[in-house]
Amino acid sequence: MRTFLCLALGFMPMVGRAQAQEPAAPSRQEPATAEDSVLKSLIGESLDHNPDLAKSRALVEADRERIPQAKALPDPSLSLGIQNDGFKRIQVGKMETSFYQVMLTQPLPWPGKRGLRGEVAGLGADISKVAVERTRLGIQADVKRAYYGLLLVRGQLRLLEDQAIFLENAQAITQARYEVGQGAQADLLRAQLERNRLSQTRFSLQSEERVFLAALNRLRGSTEDSPIPTTASLEQLQFQPMPVEGDLAQAEAQSPELQAARLGVKQAEASLDLAKRDRYPDFAVSGAVMPRGGLEPMWSVGFSISLPVWSKQKQQRAVAEQDWRRKSQGSEATSVQNILNQRIRERSAQFESALGSIRIYREGLLVQSEATFQATLAQYEAGRVPFLSVLETLNGWVSDRAGLLQAVAQAEAIQIAAEEINLTGTPAISAPGLAAGFLGMGGAPGGTAMGAPSKSGATAVKGDSSAPSKAM
Repeated sequence: MRTFLCLALGFMPMVGRAQAQEPAAPSRQEPATAEDSVLKSLIGESLDHNPDLAKSRALVEADRERIPQAKALPDPSLSLGIQNDGFKRIQVGKMETSFYQVMLTQPLPWPGKRGLRGEVAGLGADISKVAVERTRLGIQADVKRAYYGLLLVRGQLRLLEDQAIFLENAQAITQARYEVGQGAQADLLRAQLERNRLSQTRFSLQSEERVFLAALNRLRGSTEDSPIPTTASLEQLQFQPMPVEGDLAQAEAQSPELQAARLGVKQAEASLDLAKRDRYPDFAVSGAVMPRGGLEPMWSVGFSISLPVWSKQKQQRAVAEQDWRRKSQGSEATSVQNILNQRIRERSAQFESALGSIRIYREGLLVQSEATFQATLAQYEAGRVPFLSVLETLNGWVSDRAGLLQAVAQAEAIQIAAEEINLTGTPAISAPGLAAGFLGMGGAPGGTAMGAPSKSGATAVKGDSSAPSKAM
């Protein structure tokens, strides 16, 4: 009985934590920024100090400066000249037809061209403004992915420490039993082997923790290796299904790519109108003064008009070009809308699957694996099963708890991608898992997130994601 009590006491921290983390029925998760002060602070710092966002905002201001340039009149030209009778000497003031000339010429576009050019430039600035929103959404999503990845790793480290407590006590007990001839040497060796495996896994998780910390510090503009204390845990997060129609309507209204594509259609239409207006000639007015020395000065006023004699090769071709570009932009907008629809429905199905997996873990697997471990532990004390069976059931329980962490992280990854309105897939939140390969035998998911298609369809994202959408 003494052995059983020692094992149970050594494992009590893990049992108590598992029971404390057992949640109530799933409900809608409130926005993380409203309930997690650490995450809210990280997002705020990143939006305030991230250089990529500052770059996007500067480009918007640069594009806005194009609008008055596009609407301005062409620069006037100043011409200086002289007209002289003969080549022997200057005859200005002596001959009536000899004079100096000062001429100013101002080009004047056909009415409406300047306004259309300003409209095209203004729509370009609007597209740049949409790009700022895409950068903002991407940064916020990257912070959340890195933060929940950090929670995932730290949750796994806690599980590892829980198991280390049990194995430390188990090793001491098996060694004592072996020394008095009541236990097998294999039990002692297996306990030592499992402790070494835990040390190997701990190094991997600690390395991954530093990776996520580095990603968060980079995103918030910090060059130092600043620690980030966390109090939240993945086991406490609650979710509810994502409504497809509501999410689709919201995504269509807020998607930066779709907004940019629709603005591109308007810009192409304005460019087409401008190309049609360019078929009309431009004008120029000029005025000149011709001083003649001591003689009465002369003056002149002129008016000129351009002749679009090469219209078939230039202006008409430009109209055809812009018409094709307008059709291309219309197809682009339709394509973006179709991809957006696809991603919303994909994530809804993935999210439903993730919630189902979480429900199975919370309502079935964790309860069953804990009960199996407790029963096997009692049978070991009675001498009916070997120590290896205790380790197997322990590893199965720890693996199931690690699997719950991975499932929750995957559900959070899907929800983040939905908030980001990501068109390229669902970047996974992943970290080395406490799988059977590390823990011995026992059912568990692997170290990657469960069924999470990333941008390339397979690559897990750790603390960061690349350009999250189609280029604008």
